[in-house]
Amino acid sequence: MKTISKQFGRRTFLKSTVMTLGLSASLAFGLMGSTPINAAVGQPEKEELKFGFIKLTDMAPLAVAYEKGFFEDEGLYVTLEAQANWKVLLDRVIDGELDGAHMLAGQPLGATIGFGTQSHIVTAFSMDLNGNAITVSNKVWGEMKKHIPHKDGKPVHPIKADSLKPVIAKYKAEGKPFKMGMVFPVSTHNYELRYWLAAGGINPGYYAPHKGDSSGTLQADTLLSVTPPPQMPSTMEAGTIDGYCVGEPWNQQAVFKGIGVPVVTDYEIWKDNPEKVFGVSKTWADKNPNTHIRVVKAMIRAAQWLDAKNNANRPEAVKILSKSQYVGADYDVIANSMTGTFEYEKGDKRQVPDFNVFFRYNATYPYYSDAIWYLTQMRRWGQISEYKPDSWYKDIAKKVYRPDIYALAANELIAEGKVSAKDFPDLVKESGFRKPQKHFIDNIVYDGNQPNAYLKKFKIGLKNKDKM
Repeated sequence: MKTISKQFGRRTFLKSTVMTLGLSASLAFGLMGSTPINAAVGQPEKEELKFGFIKLTDMAPLAVAYEKGFFEDEGLYVTLEAQANWKVLLDRVIDGELDGAHMLAGQPLGATIGFGTQSHIVTAFSMDLNGNAITVSNKVWGEMKKHIPHKDGKPVHPIKADSLKPVIAKYKAEGKPFKMGMVFPVSTHNYELRYWLAAGGINPGYYAPHKGDSSGTLQADTLLSVTPPPQMPSTMEAGTIDGYCVGEPWNQQAVFKGIGVPVVTDYEIWKDNPEKVFGVSKTWADKNPNTHIRVVKAMIRAAQWLDAKNNANRPEAVKILSKSQYVGADYDVIANSMTGTFEYEKGDKRQVPDFNVFFRYNATYPYYSDAIWYLTQMRRWGQISEYKPDSWYKDIAKKVYRPDIYALAANELIAEGKVSAKDFPDLVKESGFRKPQKHFIDNIVYDGNQPNAYLKKFKIGLKNKDKM
């Protein structure tokens, strides 16, 4: 722990260094008679910052940026604070109690369009790819296994929801509801769980906000409800839910405790799917543009460190995350997925090197097409009540996702020699739309330029002029 005097000394030194470099750069540019394309980012408008997070391994870029001094390198003095749940976290960002936070990718979008909470939230940084899984209780797994093909005595992956369908039918015949947990209505977990279920012919239910129904259970074959991530294993163990979709380490925790079995990862549902983002209020972003860029710079460096040299830094990252102030789970539990392996049924450990991706594959770039995918799922399940034209999806994506801010941060790091231009998409020519993606568990192709055409491809879900 740094003493106040040492911290103040480093802060004073860094601040004076930033000022000196900024002055030198300004004089040099003035003598040259022109301003360069990558002019130095100005001093931070706000130095003391408080960021929120939920105790999940994908908050790692925040912890690493703090522990490795990347925030301080930018003249920022950050406090990281675990939050009770996603709603509290979002409310505190909106109220200004937090300067920013580790957020579900759907939160800035949901808040901006007014689903649940109305507030303009923006993101200039995608925190990771993949990282979630769906886990079921031992009892449910025992029934599912009867319907899953095996090879060499082990289940063949990916496991589809087809094998869960007869289990749910049995529950229904016995007059019992089949219940599953997810972390928040606009979470990746909610949409991934719904996607997996629907691909297996199971209707996860609809929302009808225009009727005041926010349950998401209309016409449902299985009832989905919100449970905070760290409480997932104990809630399932108590029999309140029969399974859940959550991020790590709470799927591996079920394996270690012997209470459940992860059946599919989100990497298998949608390969290299975007997961969390770093969100701030639009008001905060407008008030603190230099601070915002510097925050993104620090987090890009953290993400790069996490994936460097084929994940060579992951064991150190696991030590950081296992601290009580971050995730607080046992080292071995966190390491199971963070170091490139994933354990399904006890003893069935498989190599999944890309289960957690923080920098590879342009993971940190805020693609408009990623935002649009989330919006299509909001529409599919009724959170967006009415038909919207393709242009609406694109407009909302551009209102919330800010690759322009990301590009400023990346170009600064490139100019400083801390990263290489080859590690990023072409920051001048990039459209913000990924090429059509086909690595989904149901083999349906997603093109972010055609959201309504994409929705029409699904057998289960709202499309066209459908309305609950």
